[in-house]
Order: sequence, then C-alpha cells, then structure tokens
Amino acid sequence: MAAAFSSDGEAALRRELLPAAAAPRGDLERFYEMDRATAFVREGGFRKVALQFPDELLTDAAAVAALMEAATGAEMFVLGDTTYGSCCVDEVAAEHASAEAVLHFGPACLSPCRKLPVLHIFGQQRLDVGRCAEAFRELYPERQSRVVVLSDVVYAHAMGELEQQLCPEYPNIIFSRLVCGDPPDPVLPEEECRFGRRFLVEAPGGLQDYAMFYVGAEGLALTSFMLTWNRCPFSSFDPTTNCGRHETLNVNRALMRRLYLVERARDARVVGILVGTLGVAGYLALLQHLRELLHRAGKRSYTLAVGKPNPAKLANFLEVDVFVLVACAQNSLLDSSDFYRPIVTPYELELACNPARKWTGNYLTDFRDLLPGACAHMELPPVVPAAEAIPDISLITGEMRATHLCDPPASQLPPSTAVACRDQTWTLAEISPAASFLESRSWQGLEQQLGQTPVSKAVQGRRGIAIAYEDEGCEQ
Repeated sequence: MAAAFSSDGEAALRRELLPAAAAPRGDLERFYEMDRATAFVREGGFRKVALQFPDELLTDAAAVAALMEAATGAEMFVLGDTTYGSCCVDEVAAEHASAEAVLHFGPACLSPCRKLPVLHIFGQQRLDVGRCAEAFRELYPERQSRVVVLSDVVYAHAMGELEQQLCPEYPNIIFSRLVCGDPPDPVLPEEECRFGRRFLVEAPGGLQDYAMFYVGAEGLALTSFMLTWNRCPFSSFDPTTNCGRHETLNVNRALMRRLYLVERARDARVVGILVGTLGVAGYLALLQHLRELLHRAGKRSYTLAVGKPNPAKLANFLEVDVFVLVACAQNSLLDSSDFYRPIVTPYELELACNPARKWTGNYLTDFRDLLPGACAHMELPPVVPAAEAIPDISLITGEMRATHLCDPPASQLPPSTAVACRDQTWTLAEISPAASFLESRSWQGLEQQLGQTPVSKAVQGRRGIAIAYEDEGCEQ
C-alpha cells in the first residue's frame, strides 16, 4: 500500500516513455465523457480549466485538451504531476495557474473540495456485466441474501445494467450511489454515506446484517471498505480477471496491526504531523485539532509538509517517534513497514491520546468524522491532576507512562524558563524550545546572489539519477 501513495521516484525516472498510438476520436469522447465535460465548462462559463490526469492516463492528456479547447473555446492546461495522491483534486496546483475549475480524470477518492468547482470524469473501464452477475449468483446462491453492492468509480457506469439483471432475483440487494462532494440532502439515520457512496439500509439489525459485494480490483479502496465495515463479510469481482471470490484477508489481523500502532503512538513523546493533502475540505481544522490534542496529551508535535512521503524523506526526522498522516480516506492507511518510524491515522492518534475515545470495533478512515460537529467527534475530558491519574503500563516497553491530560493551550505561547538578549537594551525575551529546534532543522532554497557569482560556460553534467550516476563505479 505504500507504493500507491509514496515511492522513491526511481521507477518513474527509469521508465522509458514511448509515443503512444493515437486512440480513435470516438473512443476518447466516450471514455472521457467529452459531452458531459463540455457541458460543465460551458454552463459554468469557465475560461481557464485545469485537467488533472493520473500517470496511467497522461498519454491521452494532449488529445483530450485539444478536443476540449475546440469544443468550448476555453483555455485548457494539464497538471502533469500531483503534489500528493492522484485520487485527490490538486486544487493548489490549479490555483497556481489561476484556474477557474478542475476536470479530474481517472480514479478518485471523492473527497469534497471547497475552493474550485470540480467535475469528476472517472473513465468508463470495460466491465463484463453478464459475467459479473454470474459470479454474484455463484457467491450468493441464496436469493434472500442481504447484500450491498459497491464498485470502483471506474465501473460505476455499468452498475445500472448490473442492477437490472440482479434486482428481479434478489429482492434484498442494495446498490450504492456515488456522491461527489458533500451529499446534497441530509443523511437519514438509516442511511450510510461514506467514501462517496450512499445507500439505504433497511434490515432491522442495521448494516451488520448485510454482506458486501465489491466490483473492482484489489487495492486501497477495498482495504478501506473492509476495515471500516469490518463486521460485514466481503466478496469481490475483479473485472480484469473476470473472477469472483470471497475475500480472505484477515481483517482482524489487520486491525491488530493498527491497534499495535496505537500503542506506539501512546508511547511516543515527539509526533510528526504529515500534511498529505491540501485539497480535502477540513484538513486545516484537523491540523489544529491534532496540535491541540497532542499538546493536551503532553506530547511535542511538528507539522511537516514533505509532499509524497517515502522512507528516505522521513528518515531525516529521527527525533520523531511516530508520524500521523493527514490524507484522504484511501491514502490514510499507509503501510509503514518500510519506514523507520510508524505512521498512524488521525483516528488511531485519537485512540492513543483522547481518554474519552474507546475502541468499539468500528474503524474510521475519514478524518472529517473526528472534527467538532461530526458524528464521531468526542470532546476531551476534564483535566485530572497528575497525582490522581490512573497509572498506565506500556504493552510494548513495559514501562509506566503518563496518560492524564494537561491544561488547555493558552492563546499565546507557554512561558519558558530560557531567556536571551534580544537587543542592546538587554530586554529579556522568551525562547520557545520547539521554535529553536525547528529553526535548526529548516531548509532554504538556492540564493541568486546577483552580481556575485562568476560567469562560467555550461558544461555537460552527470547522467542518471542521484542514487546511481552512470560514472559511478560498481564498487559503490
């Protein structure tokens, strides 16, 4: 799962890009739903639009941009790379070019955005509906089975046809509907609305009386579904292999791994908050919430914006005991086995630092559920004096650790015992230890130094990538 969100870049740099054969015009217009995209641009009156493609669809970017400009008269430009996960809308990169709207192509996490109008074009991947229905019948021979059908967004266009084939045979089947952004109508108590999917639960026992059938390949989306709805049995149909199966992933084992990371977060004294998105609505509120939570828990925190995290980047922060990743629901479950320090989700950090939140068996991957006013938000309990706090023993180190909360953070920086001479009048100024530490670990870009750098002729530089230049010997 780490490769889906982070990589060292070697594979991309070594990959040879060959000119792809031009797809027929009709196929492009159907696959990318050009009529719907054109109507979106015209009805909005947009004059400058950003086109965001994942890596696997970039070969069609120039052709799609040309067709869109010819059909709308608006200026189109392609976002060649995304700062974070390609499933999220990169509003920051679009705003740098003064875009008025974004057309997001390919798989999407459907996280709501707040700054720019967005239209999702998933790409109509081929699905053998007849074979999918046949696999469903093999997996659920009992016609009264209660099943919720979920799908990857690239197969959503075929769900209507699948529904027509299965609903007459299965009266208790439920098909989820895609919701881009926040739902237009309030969510009813008997409705589920997560991961951009919305469906009505009619069983008396609720969702736990249903099984889940997923149409799509194995990946982060399916993993998030299985952890969130971990009380429901899952099955899936892979359109690339046309095979259906009962999912044998041991969800309890995966949950035990996540609960182990919660223990690591409880033991941590220094926490690094990784900014993994700049486009999902509510991420700034969550950053403030996490800072306050860590301060109340007596832990030191630093906010880090490193783009796509990888082991080499995070290895620069050895003083950090654990990282918490603020990202969309699909990219939050980062496998940290390759990293030097564990990476937890905001929900896991809440389990570690908020005494009011207890493990109930329900797992939350959408960080918006933790914010004030959300369905799963829990206020911090009152402060308990250290002398009255219940002692707690770490299950990993066996050492005693403090679990009581500190006083709420004041509006200004807490006082420090360190003083320094600020100017010649010998005025005493407070020094924040955290600020001093960050100042020593900051980086600056290249300075121009106009008129100071001597002019020299250009020479041919080294070839290859930084980890293996061509002129470096094999002995290295």
